[in-house]
Amino acid sequence: MKKIAINTDQAPAASGPYTQALAVGPFVFVSGQIPLDPQGNLVKGDIVVQTCQVIANLKAVLAAAGLTLKDVVKTTVFLADLADFQEMNRAYAEFFPGHPPARSTIQVGGLPRGASIEIEAIAAKRDWPA
Repeated sequence: MKKIAINTDQAPAASGPYTQALAVGPFVFVSGQIPLDPQGNLVKGDIVVQTCQVIANLKAVLAAAGLTLKDVVKTTVFLADLADFQEMNRAYAEFFPGHPPARSTIQVGGLPRGASIEIEAIAAKRDWPA
């Protein structure tokens, strides 16, 4: 199956040997996003501010693939501190009303650049032939 790299300057560039996203068949796999602005600067603030920036990055990468948050079917949320779960969850829910995607949330030992959160996503293309 053909893999198509998805890249945009509206989200931070990959900082290692990976792409912002890969489209494969009916799916787009978005690499984990941390709270960096499109220029690559870490956004300071609490977990709500950081969650909003991460989701803005996801939205930008999805848009480059012609998709939106409504097309996301699965996310994985990585938290540096599970004590941030409730506030992250509150902010996250604002972006995924109705029927949110399947999700896993995991506390990790650390995240790049000292971020408090990272989110990766899988989206499904609407126009894929059945």
